[in-house]
Amino acid sequence: MNNTTSGEMMAFRDEKIETMPRAELEKLQLSLLKRQVRIMYDSSEFIRNRMKAANISPDDIVDFESFRKMPFMKKSDLRDHYPDGLFTRPYDELVRVHVSSGTTGNPTVVGFTQKDIDDWSESLARGMVSFGMTDSDILQNCHGYGLFTGGLGVHYGAEKMGVTVIPTGTGNTTRQIQLMRDLPVTAFAGTPSYLFHIADVCESMGLDMRKDTGIKLAIAGGEPWSESMRKKIQDRTGIRVHNCYGASELYGPSFLECEKQCGMHIWADLCYIEILDENGDPCAEGERGEMVVTMLQKEAFPLIRYRIGDISALDWEPCACGRTHPRLMRLSGRTDDMLIVRGVNIFPSQVESVIGEIPFLSTFYRITLNNENYMDHMVVEVELTESSLTEDTVKLARMTDEVENRLKNVLNIKCDVKLTLPGTLERFEGKGRHVTDNRNYD
Repeated sequence: MNNTTSGEMMAFRDEKIETMPRAELEKLQLSLLKRQVRIMYDSSEFIRNRMKAANISPDDIVDFESFRKMPFMKKSDLRDHYPDGLFTRPYDELVRVHVSSGTTGNPTVVGFTQKDIDDWSESLARGMVSFGMTDSDILQNCHGYGLFTGGLGVHYGAEKMGVTVIPTGTGNTTRQIQLMRDLPVTAFAGTPSYLFHIADVCESMGLDMRKDTGIKLAIAGGEPWSESMRKKIQDRTGIRVHNCYGASELYGPSFLECEKQCGMHIWADLCYIEILDENGDPCAEGERGEMVVTMLQKEAFPLIRYRIGDISALDWEPCACGRTHPRLMRLSGRTDDMLIVRGVNIFPSQVESVIGEIPFLSTFYRITLNNENYMDHMVVEVELTESSLTEDTVKLARMTDEVENRLKNVLNIKCDVKLTLPGTLERFEGKGRHVTDNRNYD
């Protein structure tokens, strides 16, 4: 490790690793892949049974091509083995458990050993150093703390490199702004839409983030956003904003852009990513396809060939910053029906399951997503049953509140519910189209 005095900028956190030639990185990845497959085969009944069904043994994995014979893992595997059927370490070896929303009400439960936490923190610390943070920075962390991975992930990564962290969490924007002004805050972490919202509130208060705060750097992730949105935020606030990629199944928020802002560095000693076409074959280098993720050193909740559902491309060209690890380009879509709303993963099937439990609602519904000033807004329209029709406005308000509260308990975000008359929502002869996404991030 390189050593620095307070406030001195490191060229790299670990130059030997971060500038390793591609051939050496791939040799290291293959060694770690073979090791991880052996560990999983020995410790995970799920993986062992999958490999036996595919007539594969750990000894068969000799190169990247043979590794592609390994069966895929999918989100349904996590759901089917809820809560901890995929853990490979007992609870007395875990130091933390995180929980995120699942596709049909059952959440995703992920366990962490101390090494998992250390590797996660190291991944983020490398990324923070790469875009210019030092141990003199003071980070206001506006990601949510608790069962979700965002807040604690960024917090531990920042502390690992000596950054002072203010754990404000989400919400209470006027209080957030007060702290930004009263304390010597130099960096922000949160969703890009929330940073944009903070800028809006500042303007309404007669404040200018350039002049009235000392924030110069930001980490933004947890939801889709575009290069044009980045430009608008940067032009408006004077803050250099860096993209972040992660998911609770990986570690949480895991990989960051460097100062060049040209893709998120995927540390090849921690993660192996395949980009596959619709037939499951490798895409040509630089082409977009489905991401398949293997975590190379995770202990408690390993992933092997996990179809995470995101569409992107991988660039192995050495970055202008000097780092040689591959860079993940901005995501361009999903292979499933998952929506990301204000940083939370939402599946239409979750809405459907709530509606199905409420006797005064029919099965017909529609989800509409809009955004105003980059803040997402979700509306759920659902039909009343014939027997529940009423002109009593107080009763209708109570029914609306009940649906909104039950959806919030499952989705972990607030949405607006509109109760409609029977027969008013569109019917479909084939597969129902329940979502209208009108969001525009440009």
